[in-house]
Amino acid sequence: MPKPAATVAWLLPQLWHRRFLPPSLVPRALSFSSLLTTHRAPRCRFPLSPSMHLAAGAAVSTAAAVEAPTTTPYPAYDRLLPCPLQDDPPRIEHLVAREDEVAADFISRSLSLPPLYVADLIKFGAVYYALVAPQPPPYAAPEHVRIFREVTDPSVLRRRASIKGKTVREAQKTFRVTDPNQPLEAGTYLRVHVHPKRFPRCYEIDWKSRVIAVADDYVVLDKPAATSVGGATDNIEESCAVFTSRALGLETPLMTTHQIDNCSEGCVVLSKTKEFCSVFHGLIREKQVKKVYLALTTAPVSTGIITHYMRPVNRAPRLVSEDHIGKWYLCQMEVLDCKKVPWPSSLIRKDYNVNDCGWPQQEAAYECKINLLTGKTHQIRAQLAAIGTPIIGDSAYMTAAMAAMANPSINPFGREKLSYNSEEEKEAAIEAWIAAHGKEPKSVIGLQASEISWDYEGEHHSYKAGVPWWRQDSVESDLWYASWWTRFWKIASLPKRN
Repeated sequence: MPKPAATVAWLLPQLWHRRFLPPSLVPRALSFSSLLTTHRAPRCRFPLSPSMHLAAGAAVSTAAAVEAPTTTPYPAYDRLLPCPLQDDPPRIEHLVAREDEVAADFISRSLSLPPLYVADLIKFGAVYYALVAPQPPPYAAPEHVRIFREVTDPSVLRRRASIKGKTVREAQKTFRVTDPNQPLEAGTYLRVHVHPKRFPRCYEIDWKSRVIAVADDYVVLDKPAATSVGGATDNIEESCAVFTSRALGLETPLMTTHQIDNCSEGCVVLSKTKEFCSVFHGLIREKQVKKVYLALTTAPVSTGIITHYMRPVNRAPRLVSEDHIGKWYLCQMEVLDCKKVPWPSSLIRKDYNVNDCGWPQQEAAYECKINLLTGKTHQIRAQLAAIGTPIIGDSAYMTAAMAAMANPSINPFGREKLSYNSEEEKEAAIEAWIAAHGKEPKSVIGLQASEISWDYEGEHHSYKAGVPWWRQDSVESDLWYASWWTRFWKIASLPKRN
């Protein structure tokens, strides 16, 4: 759908390099490998210039990285593209300033990026700094380690007034760069997310129509799927909080109080004040906030409490076990009801870009009403997949459930898990199980935060989301039928002509 002109001022196009970079520079712009990735990265070499280019993002087909061009003119750049249809490959650049200068100028020159593009990156919250460069990872190239030691040598750090009174660890803490003109002291470290994660659907939503309630201290939003509640690490602009604030004309931006997954929809509470944020966080800690979800599963789920334990590793996919494992998080949810419903039609699956992952049985689906007793990331999705009833559209966990159906022993925490002779064998089995999961969905899955309620200072607050996406086709059919029936009776009641 066409994007309103009013949104153009907030745009950060991701396809600039596709439109404006000379073809000879495209491989050069995309052939880097991040030092911060959890996988082993190819080694990079550095330009020996006044700035230090520590590393960069997204490996593609080329294993060896090349230096960023320093003499090529900036490609032309404008803001005519509201948002790309898909994300560009991840690209993260790590820099250290070797002399005092301004952040935007330093980044533009070091990475050969247009100044306007860098300014937009900073506005999106995609640029971070630290007074001291962080420790290189174990797989860093020798040149990385050499330069890190050079800029963090105690004799060098002692001469820097900005870190006096701080430990090295404190000085390595990262903060967002918020102003393109922010001065950088020699030795300052920068992390630049050149290709931020984008949320195109933000520009397609009538945000006012998604607002459920506006109170003195908070706003309740019926969050659309394929959006982020409070933004991503590298994109704080394209979020529910920002777009709802603009839609309501609020001078002070709304703040997040809790999260639901990007691919989920439903009730989200956004705070108008820091005070209410603290109050709501306290209610969550004291388990005073009740959340009811609707989940559309591939198979029936028995009513009652489902208990798992989640591995305490802060990365997807989240692994769960029915057996208690030391230091793993308790995950509990109560299935209140489960009813058989039609599998979403091909028309609605197309409209909402639902990925069925090739699930073998698509005659019927099951709508489960779930009372969430503990709130862990991906909890409902991981628990339902673990019992063989994944959520429709969940390409991450549905894929794993299908793999476990074909080979039950592939899950090292499942009921039919194998015995392992060593920790190395078990770690290999865990990695194989992680690899059996698919990619995180970018559109919608069959999960809605249907209701949220809490009691505070003697008042009961309760809110409910609208009709979930998988029922939209039946709602539209009912509306069409009612409209047709109304037109029929109007015609039938007209006076007959002689």
